[in-house]
Amino acid sequence: MNQELLILQFQNKDVKAYEKLYNLYCDSISGVVNNIVKNENIAQEITQDVFIKAWNKADTYSEKKGRFFTWLLNIARNSAIDYTRSKKFKQSKQNLNSDFFVDILESSSSLDNSTNTIGLKEFVTKLSDKCKAVIELLYFKGFTQKEASEELNMPLGTIKTRNRSCIGELRTMLGV
Repeated sequence: MNQELLILQFQNKDVKAYEKLYNLYCDSISGVVNNIVKNENIAQEITQDVFIKAWNKADTYSEKKGRFFTWLLNIARNSAIDYTRSKKFKQSKQNLNSDFFVDILESSSSLDNSTNTIGLKEFVTKLSDKCKAVIELLYFKGFTQKEASEELNMPLGTIKTRNRSCIGELRTMLGV
């Protein structure tokens, strides 16, 4: 089925279109969310919330502003970051067990396999090392630009400039 038609049907509150888009994108969205929250069950909940938000705000999507997946990804990323900033999340991390830290160490050096469902990892790995570091922190791990600046020990302005130029490189690779 034509994706533009599917999205139009979704915007017109067609449940079948919702189901098709959910099945098409849920694994990728869940993978990105899980990279941020580090909890598969919570990632599943947030993913469901993301699709409900998208359903309720479907009329705000515009093809002129970008691809549908990118719009959905932004909702997911923002939702996951909001969750990590919530009081509930902070309280749940007060008594962390060692498994949490092992997971951080294993996943911090590479992108999660579930984010590769859409083939994004392939493109990100083609970027220069300086771009990979910035993109991974900002988009796959949910860091703010300020947090990425501190993590990479770079000025905030450099992070912002690299983010723009690296996203530009990705767009060029994707032909967008």
